[in-house]
Order: sequence, then C-alpha cells, then structure tokens
Amino acid sequence: MQSRTLAVDGIAMRWIEEGEGAPVVLVHGIPTSPALWRHVVPRISGARCLAWEMVGYGASIAEGRGRVISVARQADYLAAFLDALGIGKAVLAGHDIGGGVVQILAVRRPDLCAGLFLTNAVGYDSWPVPAVKALRLAGGVLRRLPPAALKPVLATLFARGHDDASRAKEAMRVHWLPYAGGEGPAGFVRQIRSFDVEDTLAVAGDLKRLRVPARIVWGAADRFQKIRYGERFARDLSAPLHPIPSGKHFTPEDHPDMVAEGIRQVLADAAGRA
Repeated sequence: MQSRTLAVDGIAMRWIEEGEGAPVVLVHGIPTSPALWRHVVPRISGARCLAWEMVGYGASIAEGRGRVISVARQADYLAAFLDALGIGKAVLAGHDIGGGVVQILAVRRPDLCAGLFLTNAVGYDSWPVPAVKALRLAGGVLRRLPPAALKPVLATLFARGHDDASRAKEAMRVHWLPYAGGEGPAGFVRQIRSFDVEDTLAVAGDLKRLRVPARIVWGAADRFQKIRYGERFARDLSAPLHPIPSGKHFTPEDHPDMVAEGIRQVLADAAGRA
C-alpha cells in the first residue's frame, strides 16, 4: 500500500492507497489510523481502496492543532478530500468514530455515496463510551504527561477491544507510534474532547432515507459499541447484519476476512445498481 499526501484547503491530508477500480474510502476510528485497515485492503480486489486519515489523527496529529476535529467536521474534511481527488462517488466504509464520519457524509453529500459499510461504528446515542468520558475528565492532567504515561491507557483499550490477544499486541505496536512523540498526549486529549454525540444524533433520522446498498458487520461481544446498535443500523439502512459472535471492537484487525467480504458485497451491489 502506498502512503500519499495532498494539501486540501491548507491541510496536509494523508491516506494509504492500493488497487484500481471502483473507489472504496475507509475511515478509521480512535485510537487508530489508516493502518487499521492493513489486513482488510489486501483482501479487496478489483477496487481502488483509499484508507483516509482523519485530520488530527495518526501521522496528522499536528494538523489538529487549532482546528475543529469533531466527527461532523471530519465529514466536511473528507468531502473536500474526495472533491480534490475528483472522486464523484465511492463506497464509504467506517469503523468506530470513522463510522460516524461516513454516516454524516452520506447524509450531507449523498452524491458522494455509492454504498455504506459499517463495522462497530458509533451512531445514535452510543458514544462517547464511559472509558472515554473518564479520560476526558482527566484531560487537563493527561495532556501534560509524557507519552509513556499514555501508553498503558491505550494498551488497555486495545486489550479490551480485541478478541485475539496477538492481534491486540500487534495493534498496540502499530497504533502507538503516532502517540509516542511529544505531541501524543495533547493530540489524544484533543481527539476525545472533540466528541459530541449530537453529531450523530443530528443525522440519525436521515439514515432511513439514504437508499444505498449497505452492509453491517458487527463484533457481538464488543464492550464499547453494543450489538443493539448494529441491529438498529441494519433496520434503518435496510441492510443485512452479519454478527461475529466472539468478535469485539476492532473487527478490521481481528476479523479482516469478514470485514473485507462485507465491503466486497457492497461494491457488488453498488455496481449492480450503476
């Protein structure tokens, strides 16, 4: 996969790209980066996969300084990114808060959405989760601590969010890197302080009107985003729900085959409609 950067409205936007064909835009959550999709993208053939990095996350943590990086604002940034690349329509895939981003974009810019894929995504009133609320209260202290003090916090999140212990350790190694620098704790606090449940509540009533191909793949044992929200997405989007009984939160890392298959199905449905 190739890492790329493009200046869009004065922001250095980063993404990882692989393949050719119909575009699929994949959006990660917290505390991750486009690398979340590293096991999924190679399993999607015949498509142009673009794993986009949210502003203020991953290698773009510094781009979040002085900018609004809420989930709703990320949808605006993503729309500007797609417009800059000349991508007129794409399948939108999201995990965690990235799922909130693609929901909002699909509602605001239906012209850009060829289909929608969600896996253990935030939505409705499902977030911020209690652990994040507690961290947000401690943000004033956390942001001034050295990165080493943040490391066990993230390690705990990954351990609780994976059903595969080896993948949890791998995820920590991969996703810790952007937080390991001096900007890491402050960047993490900016991220969690940007969360506003009103961002997804504002579009919840519009999901039923999207009328696009959709699929939901959900780790049913997720402690952060409960399966009942996956069921609600399935109803509102008139989409099949594929639960993973033992799956927890980080499905793209623990269960890349099922996630990739769901995305391939959306691509096929979108191609059929086109």
